[in-house]
Amino acid sequence: MGFTKEELLAHRDRTVDDLIGDDCRLLFVGINPGLWTAATGAHFARPGNRFYPALARAGIVDRVIDASQGMSPEDAAMLTARSVGITNVVPRATATAAELTAEELREGGRRLRERVARVRPRVVAVAGITAYRTAFGRRDAVPGRQEETWDGAELWVVANPSGLNAHETVDSLAVAYRQAAVAAGVVTDRRR
Repeated sequence: MGFTKEELLAHRDRTVDDLIGDDCRLLFVGINPGLWTAATGAHFARPGNRFYPALARAGIVDRVIDASQGMSPEDAAMLTARSVGITNVVPRATATAAELTAEELREGGRRLRERVARVRPRVVAVAGITAYRTAFGRRDAVPGRQEETWDGAELWVVANPSGLNAHETVDSLAVAYRQAAVAAGVVTDRRR
């Protein structure tokens, strides 16, 4: 499945439902949906996005999920069975996160905190340091585990898996994602 530029642009400002099961222990938080994600209804769906390859490399899932044509019920069930959830700071789709205003990020951050209070994961992993700094007023934040907690959940900032984040690799993403998954009790310290 491919999309023309016009078809993708028709999905601007649409939202994508959260993927959160009843036992979400590790909640990954994207900045906002991209247009491909909005077109397919699947988080991190753009071909070339390294999120699912990094999850597989980290041992969080047992195979690479291909969400480029949408999330299959089997793949969604595998994620929720592994106690992994996915949401976004800002719900509206844009071509790039640079289109979001600081106020949108701050408001999205407030709504995210409310969602975390309802879902009660063990770990929240925000994928994107710049968006995290803006949304939560933490200008000096660095990647990794943060000192603060949200309603009992550990807070981690991990790298964004977008291809626009060129200095990260699937391997470097997998290391960070695995650390958050170990903290959440989704995987053990030992590699399988």
